[in-house]
Amino acid sequence: MASSPAAATGPSEEFPKEEYRRPGNRLGLPEDGPASAATWGRRVLALLIDWLIAALITSVITARPIWDGGPNYGSINTAVFFGTTAILTGLLGCTIGHRICGLQVRPVRAGKTFVAPPGLLAGIIRSLLICLVIPAVVFDRDRRGLHDLAAKTIVVRR
Repeated sequence: MASSPAAATGPSEEFPKEEYRRPGNRLGLPEDGPASAATWGRRVLALLIDWLIAALITSVITARPIWDGGPNYGSINTAVFFGTTAILTGLLGCTIGHRICGLQVRPVRAGKTFVAPPGLLAGIIRSLLICLVIPAVVFDRDRRGLHDLAAKTIVVRR
């Protein structure tokens, strides 16, 4: 009588050893509190704060109020958002919005997170993909969007 392949391998070999329990589990992050994977609410709020700050800077550059807009206002605002987000994330590990919401961007190397700024190149990659929108809304089970996966980063609570 032939046995099935699943019976031969047993349940321990059928599933990976590092199973999914919660966001950040595979990276060694705690379930809750500091250094845990950031929630979507905080991340969206931080994004809105950063976008508002970029709009205020754009309004100073163009000498027009935010609500007045103009033909090039959107592209200038996106460039300002990209620049501020890339520099602050890369060199400090957080933007102003992240800081207000209690978040931090940390580098992920060899499956572990480090308490250090991710670096300017990671900040540029991450910000560029956030500006494209779609990579930021496609994410994995650790709450890492495609922009975080490409930059090898994760957003955690401070």
